[in-house]
Amino acid sequence: MRFVTAGLPRFLLMTSTALLAPATVAMAQEAAPAPASPPTVVPDAAPAAEEGNVIIVTAQKRSENLQNVPISIQALSTQKLDQLHVSDFKSYTQQLPSVISQNSGTPGTNIIYMRGVASGGDGNHSGPLPSVGVYLDEQPVTTVGGNLDVHIYDIARIESLAGPQGTLYGASSEAGTIRIITNKPDTTGYYGRMDAEVNKVGPGGVGVKVEGMVNIPLSQKAALRVVGFYQKDAGYIDNVAGTRCFLPTDGGICVNNSKYVKKNYNDTEVAGGRAALKVDLDDNWTVTPTVMYQDTRSHGSYGYDPKVGDLQVQHFFPEYRHDTFVQAALTVEGKIGSWDLTYAGAYLDRKTFQSSDYTDYAEAYDSLYSSAGGLAGYAYYKDNAGNTIDPRQQIFGSDHFKKLSQELRIASPSTEPLRVVGGLFYQRQSNLIHQDYQVAGLADDLSVNGHPGTLWLTQQHRIDKDYAIFGEVSYDIFHNLTATAGGRYFKYDNSLIGFFGFGRNPGYYQGADDNPPPNGAGSSRTGVAGCYTSDGLTLRDAQLAGETGISLLPAAVAGGPCTNLGDYVNGGVVPKRAKGDGATYRFNLTWKPMHDVMVYGTISRGFRPGGINRRADVAPYRSDFLTNYELGMKTTLFNGLLRLNVALYQQNWKDFQFAYLGANSFTEIHNGPDARIRGVEFDANVVKGGLSLNVGGAYTNATTRKNLCSVDDPTYTCAGSEILAPKGTRLPITPQWKLASTLRYAKNVGEAKVYGQVNATFQSSAASDLRVYMANAMGWLQPFSQVNLALGTEWRKYSLEFFMTNVADERGDLSRYIACSICTSRTYIVPNQPRTFGVRLGAKF
Repeated sequence: MRFVTAGLPRFLLMTSTALLAPATVAMAQEAAPAPASPPTVVPDAAPAAEEGNVIIVTAQKRSENLQNVPISIQALSTQKLDQLHVSDFKSYTQQLPSVISQNSGTPGTNIIYMRGVASGGDGNHSGPLPSVGVYLDEQPVTTVGGNLDVHIYDIARIESLAGPQGTLYGASSEAGTIRIITNKPDTTGYYGRMDAEVNKVGPGGVGVKVEGMVNIPLSQKAALRVVGFYQKDAGYIDNVAGTRCFLPTDGGICVNNSKYVKKNYNDTEVAGGRAALKVDLDDNWTVTPTVMYQDTRSHGSYGYDPKVGDLQVQHFFPEYRHDTFVQAALTVEGKIGSWDLTYAGAYLDRKTFQSSDYTDYAEAYDSLYSSAGGLAGYAYYKDNAGNTIDPRQQIFGSDHFKKLSQELRIASPSTEPLRVVGGLFYQRQSNLIHQDYQVAGLADDLSVNGHPGTLWLTQQHRIDKDYAIFGEVSYDIFHNLTATAGGRYFKYDNSLIGFFGFGRNPGYYQGADDNPPPNGAGSSRTGVAGCYTSDGLTLRDAQLAGETGISLLPAAVAGGPCTNLGDYVNGGVVPKRAKGDGATYRFNLTWKPMHDVMVYGTISRGFRPGGINRRADVAPYRSDFLTNYELGMKTTLFNGLLRLNVALYQQNWKDFQFAYLGANSFTEIHNGPDARIRGVEFDANVVKGGLSLNVGGAYTNATTRKNLCSVDDPTYTCAGSEILAPKGTRLPITPQWKLASTLRYAKNVGEAKVYGQVNATFQSSAASDLRVYMANAMGWLQPFSQVNLALGTEWRKYSLEFFMTNVADERGDLSRYIACSICTSRTYIVPNQPRTFGVRLGAKF
């Protein structure tokens, strides 16, 4: 374990100072009253309860004191979320040491990892499912291609469940689960709040945020809760002037980006709302329908190019992303006798549209083919008149993602020594994928059929279906010793159909023998050349066989020219499928040697379904499994003054799925070797009078157990192939150390409460890619720390706060990425937000 890093000393200095503070303050003030006793167990629909060091969570599908839940769980309560002014994914994951993400910085594109279960490269539309599940209340909102970046306001709590949660939460909870629990309608009274913020990013623009909620009792048995929000995040990355020149002759085609030069290029606007209706049908049954809508509009690039300058890029086409979703959900809770019955169903509809600059691809491949005259000479980038054209590409992409989920579960009384939870689960996800790589003026014969100017087209339909039956049984062997056993039987059925690739023949050499246009033998094996004909052959094979009068089968997915992704069956094309079944399990033993001390041991298993590679010459990838061995302790000491939780674990990750940009920047998914992950997590919280201190951290040591080869090799010796990552290579993305600490002191001054707060985070270095050569080419993610300050006053109905984030203005490496597999000369760094000053106002009514 290396402790000597750039930012760790600063973090430790701040934390050690904070640790001394309780004693100093304690001598200067009167003894605080004893903390309140733990609250009575409440239904899941109720707001989170927090008093002193007591937090109520529902991680195990029951309402429980966090200190009685025998899993590693970190919870950000309503109070903590408000104090840290958490509003989005990046702000709450900064405070969760076991969670890390890989992203391009744009909201809604993050890939979430927990406990080092990361091979990198995930997030492709037709790639692996996520390894971390995300839930909004009772409903899963996990999506392929980037998380649902739910705006955080009027939230009861965020629960981070580390380790496999495959028993109660299913397929995409292999490494852990994040649960966002909203505050529910309340029949006890009418109330609401409004909050507003104005901020200035040091080198960037001005941001604003306005949020509000109102709770309206409709009767003694019904209430409505409505939330609305608008947020504009200021940009801080500049698109500066630049030029690019391309072959066939030196300086033959030069372009500039003067039309798109702009300061503070990367701004984002988020607007939306949420409404929930709670109706108590009688004393035993409650119905809660909810709906949430959110519209996110981002512009520019959130990664900067250090070759150009600090917080600067040189991009040549418009860049933006429009991400809209609506989710309708229904939760029904009731009793059958003394047993609790819960139905949770939801329908999510998410649409995204974006434009991306792909100039880096043209630059890299123009250089690669320089001996053949660049892209113009090698790939014949010309217009209909035969003139050489500008080879730059602009990508237009859209996804239409739909998810239907339904769960029915039943639970026995929580007060009995034998407790049972069981249920049924069904989920159907679909995604209509569109990716259009355009080259302005491209000749019709080089374009995808029916799409002039389109060099490459992806037009696919993906469906992922999951079925499961699950259950857990807990038995109190003694009053202080409990055994739990759980299992989940699952089936998955995933399919993919459509078109991907080039047009008729973009890659042939002009004048080559036996290679006549437009669909000659030298055509790419992707694209139209690989489409199915009416007799079941691909177009390329039909031409090689000398057939005449060839007719292509119609496109299976509207908008495509034909179908090359699927299987030919009985005169038509059906989707490629990956189907399977299996089981996960969890065994737990919990011992409470004294009232405020709990020790537990857990063995659990999680999984992620297998899937399909688009290219016919790349085999499907198999499911991967994660087995977790964990020992933990939870304590509440000194009459509730100190809460200290610690967990140690080892996880064995078998045949992990590994996605990367392969030949010609084409995504491939393979099963890599096994990996082993060892780590420790801790969370300490001190509350005394007006002083509170929280320190949390995670140490993760994740390495491969065998070689990663450049081709699939069941022996992992890599005989005859290249070793991409030798045995013992650290898994990417996750730092070995991640720490978060918050010190807050509040004091009553007249009718006001004045407070000050210091929040500090730190993460050590991490590899940017699993492949050693690629990690070295892009550079490692550098260690960094961040300190945030706040000073404010609260009255009974109003609040005022001044704040500063990233006080030292450090450039933290959140992620690194490249545009294509050979674009390593331009590596982009996604930084944390530069130093920001602001003021917040709040009112309650």
